[in-house]
Amino acid sequence: MHRIQTFNVISEKGLNRFPSDLYEVGADVSDASAILLRSHKLDPSALKSQLKAVARAGAGVNNIPVNDCTEQGVVVFNTPGANANAVKELVLCGLLLASREIIPSIGFASAQTNIGDYNELSSLMEKEKSRFKGHEIAGKTLGVIGLGSIGSMVAEMAINLDMKVQGYDPALSVEAAWRLPSQVKRIENLNSLVANSDFITLHIPALDSTRNLIDASMFASMREGTCLLNFARDEIVDTEALEDALDSGKLVKYVSDFPRPQFVGRKDVISMPHIGASTREAEENCAVMAANQLRDFLENGNIKNSVNFPSLSLDREVEANKYTRLTISNKNVPKMLGQILSVLADQNINVIDMLNKSRGEIAYNLIDLESPPSEEVVAAIIKIKNVIKVTVI
Repeated sequence: MHRIQTFNVISEKGLNRFPSDLYEVGADVSDASAILLRSHKLDPSALKSQLKAVARAGAGVNNIPVNDCTEQGVVVFNTPGANANAVKELVLCGLLLASREIIPSIGFASAQTNIGDYNELSSLMEKEKSRFKGHEIAGKTLGVIGLGSIGSMVAEMAINLDMKVQGYDPALSVEAAWRLPSQVKRIENLNSLVANSDFITLHIPALDSTRNLIDASMFASMREGTCLLNFARDEIVDTEALEDALDSGKLVKYVSDFPRPQFVGRKDVISMPHIGASTREAEENCAVMAANQLRDFLENGNIKNSVNFPSLSLDREVEANKYTRLTISNKNVPKMLGQILSVLADQNINVIDMLNKSRGEIAYNLIDLESPPSEEVVAAIIKIKNVIKVTVI
């Protein structure tokens, strides 16, 4: 029986992916082999020895102590792309809010509660509508920083709205490149992209390399009247530099899903309470993807969409119960695989199939055995220096 502890409210569509005869799932589950969460900030103390995986029903994992998980052999999953459409639609909303005086015009119209006559109200609206004149986004240039699941969808959406689109992503994967519309102009220099965009939208993770990426030098490169949209992560934009850019008028609008106290009430800042993925569909998609990934890992040892372990998948024979599978995580140092196989060979345990892959300082192994290993064999493997975690499936 696999035990999964949940934090936050997880969509029933995701929870229903766990068969009740194989899984115990809930907020009160103890001694869990896996954790499923959304925005809950996980403390390192939650990483008990029996914990094998943490799955985040969402893309960002800044609420999970990833480094601690890696050191203890705990696989961290996320769900890239599951909420991409929800964020894409909100980016479209942000583009329109930044280009048209929608919010001030709604506020003005809603404030006329003292006018009860229809003709009088209509006359006032016609008289005052010129105060809220905006700009169309068609024909404008959108700079997309980050061309992954969300960025590529935003780029395609903008093209369909007759915008010119240019994109920057030095870490663009082959898979992402195939998704990218051919009309997107790839820019190799970030300063060049920001200097030639009317709107700039951010779709990159918060890493050490991207923290405060949009700093004073980037704002200095922007053309007058630029609009910046941030539905990625708050830390990507330098606060002081942002305030200076707004005060100088270099940036005319900042639309963000991450409110900051110093910007509350500013007319040139539109803040939302982190609602990018807050749709029923996105929450369901994320929960289902996270659940499927956890099941495949706990039942087969396969890894997909991990932020700290390599992707690795080994098909199991039709008669899966005929063989025993070992999953082994270890530090990525020489001679590890040889030592592990030597232990098995010494006990005359035949290896049917295996895969080994590394990612940074961690390596992961899937080994199918013709006969199940004894507790002594498993203990001998665990005792090998630099072996982190061993699981028998």
